[in-house]
Amino acid sequence: MTTKKILVNTGGGDAPGLNAVIRAVTLSAVNLGWEVWGIREGYRGILAPDEFPDGGLVPLTKDTVRGITHRGGTILGTTNRGNPLKFPVQNDAGEWEEVNRCDELTAFFKENKFDTLVAIGGDGSLTIADEIGRRSGINVIGVPKTIDNDLEGTIATFGFDTAIDFATECIDRLHTTASSHNRIMVVEVMGRYAGWIALFAGLAGTADAILIPEIPFDINKVVGKCNDRVANNRNFSIVVVGEGAKPIGGEISVIGKNVGQAERLGGVGQQVAHALEELTGQETRCVVLGHLLRGGSPTTRDRMLSLRFGTAAVRAIQDGVQNVMVALDPPNIAYIPLNEIAGKMKQVPLDGDAILTARSMGICLGD
Repeated sequence: MTTKKILVNTGGGDAPGLNAVIRAVTLSAVNLGWEVWGIREGYRGILAPDEFPDGGLVPLTKDTVRGITHRGGTILGTTNRGNPLKFPVQNDAGEWEEVNRCDELTAFFKENKFDTLVAIGGDGSLTIADEIGRRSGINVIGVPKTIDNDLEGTIATFGFDTAIDFATECIDRLHTTASSHNRIMVVEVMGRYAGWIALFAGLAGTADAILIPEIPFDINKVVGKCNDRVANNRNFSIVVVGEGAKPIGGEISVIGKNVGQAERLGGVGQQVAHALEELTGQETRCVVLGHLLRGGSPTTRDRMLSLRFGTAAVRAIQDGVQNVMVALDPPNIAYIPLNEIAGKMKQVPLDGDAILTARSMGICLGD
């Protein structure tokens, strides 16, 4: 049996189920007699090893992954500041700039005789992994992770089910306080440029209006919905807003961007709440769920998906499959070429069943 030496990393935002994938990859590989190592914080364990007192790599064994399936987060750590193609480096003038350090990664892989990288990440992380694979020649197996569910090629990503389950619970709780105070409650959820979380949680939580990035909104349509409810003796409303939602002719609300990082979204919920209070005269509050959606223990569905993805990644390596992402294609796990999904985003289809369900039920989508 050919012995393999593989690396595992987790990049971008954390998501419930990451540890389950790490455990599944490790156990499957170790049972084949392979050697498995984890990179700390994306690629920083290789490119900035001095930041870690115990070293930038973690040996992954049956002992190191014992009892982690139910735990949120990632035992390897993660970051959105570790893109090796645009790595933040401070120059002699004390200014930060982005530097391509892919050649250093390539040298590290070859010097240490690693033959496969299992990259667990979202659209940004897997696009980076695809580029690294093409430049370095190392085999890359991608595992789709994101609470946003916005990765092409897979029916679902792990982390999404946990996020919408928690968001729905929060919306359920807000119904009682909104009705008690006759308020409009605006709930801002994550999702960046895709509205899957807002739409699914909004539907399940019986929101009155749902605003998503795919449908630029007219605030007057939302005002009309809230006023209609008051006219029908329903003196409260629940409005769910995806963080990437924007008004017709307006821009996405960005709160900042640092060197080597993607832009940070946020603030649209407060903007919508302010406008609704001003235009309806009804007391309005905004709740931002934010990183609460990323934390906590994964649901059973996410645990199962994570374990299936992790073991499928090792089977792909065993079968000699090169440079693919494992993907959910019910009832099985499929292999999708990385270059077919790199740089692409799966947004909510406007003619899809979820949108049609919302419209049929009279939920305002802002258009």
